[in-house]
Amino acid sequence: MRKLYTAVLYAALPLVLLRLIWRGVKARSYLYRWGERFGRFTSPALPARPIWVHAVSVGESVAAAPLIEGLLQQYPGVPVVVTTTTPTGSERIQALFGDRVFHVYAPYDLPFAVNGFLGRTHPRLLLLMETEIWPNLIAACHTRRISVVLANARMSERSAKGYRRLGELTGRTLREIDLIAAQTEADRQRFIGLGADRHRVEVTGSIKFDTRIPASLREQGEVLRRYLGTGRPVWIAASTHDGEDELVLDAFDQVRARIPDSLLVLVPRHPERFQRVAGLCRRRDLVTVLRSEGAPVEPDCAVYLGDTMGELTLLYAAADLAFVGGSLVPTGGHNVLEPAALGLPVLVGPHTFNFAEIVSMLLVHDAAREITDSDQLAERVIELLQDANLRHVLGENGRELIERNRGALERLKERIESLM
Repeated sequence: MRKLYTAVLYAALPLVLLRLIWRGVKARSYLYRWGERFGRFTSPALPARPIWVHAVSVGESVAAAPLIEGLLQQYPGVPVVVTTTTPTGSERIQALFGDRVFHVYAPYDLPFAVNGFLGRTHPRLLLLMETEIWPNLIAACHTRRISVVLANARMSERSAKGYRRLGELTGRTLREIDLIAAQTEADRQRFIGLGADRHRVEVTGSIKFDTRIPASLREQGEVLRRYLGTGRPVWIAASTHDGEDELVLDAFDQVRARIPDSLLVLVPRHPERFQRVAGLCRRRDLVTVLRSEGAPVEPDCAVYLGDTMGELTLLYAAADLAFVGGSLVPTGGHNVLEPAALGLPVLVGPHTFNFAEIVSMLLVHDAAREITDSDQLAERVIELLQDANLRHVLGENGRELIERNRGALERLKERIESLM
């Protein structure tokens, strides 16, 4: 089955390269560093066999940051190699850690690319973040006796259906993983149902609950809020996707009709869409200021567009409430814990299958509200912007929930220690 899987990957390689070129038209970073994706790069002079951490993009990189920092402190003589698959994830890792880690793109799951990467880095341990299950990579590590951990692991029912289609290949791959540190019991059961060894699947919780917001960032948020306007209501629509910006702006039309001085902070998920979304706002005759421009935010400004990378938490810190995108369109949602940690009421759409259990916890503890369309989004935003007490209650409920669920990072580090 693995041979068939590999043959399909090789057959699809021209399409993969065409997709890189297509994405490179909008984001030129995709046109560079192709050799890394095939396991070809200048080998670093590492003093010892490293720990390898793989985080796909920005979200996983931010979630993995406390873990990487902990590894650097706990094992000062052990190098850390960090891989991503997207330019935005690459930029985030480099901004967070600089030359404290060795960073390249992850190899495609092709035997020659995987073996090229392993031959150049010789890791002692591989930490895959969340749902990165690559049969050839995991098999190669198993053959070379490199321990593999699926960290902060999640498996939605939708993803499980996809993996079931691979039949025994999925089960065999999961059984070659030394530890699956699942976020919830539901995730654990899905991994076991797909063929994982139940004795190697543990519930350690989500390390995203261990997010700590530095006091300095809160202070920067207050400074940004003064820049945006302390006397006007501010709400943020974060990590929005194609087709979702229009829905948010439809809701904003209704919000402005009731609260004319309200300001929308709009943060598209992907940088290649920044200019298109800015144009979308201006075609609706909304005065729009891009964060990268540094222009003053005058009272007539309606939309403040977050078109910079790595500043989402700062933008959250300057808002009164947050809508977390990827949820009004069937993308699966994004991290809702970051705004909750800042004490913001959280709004989400119906498509949150990537974070189903965490969203459910926020809803049950009255820290979030679910909406189904742009009309409901407008209603909830208006309600919350007009009721400071309700915002405070929801925000405090979210903060308390996060405090009660901290500890996943320490549990994960203990399991890593046993493998080291």
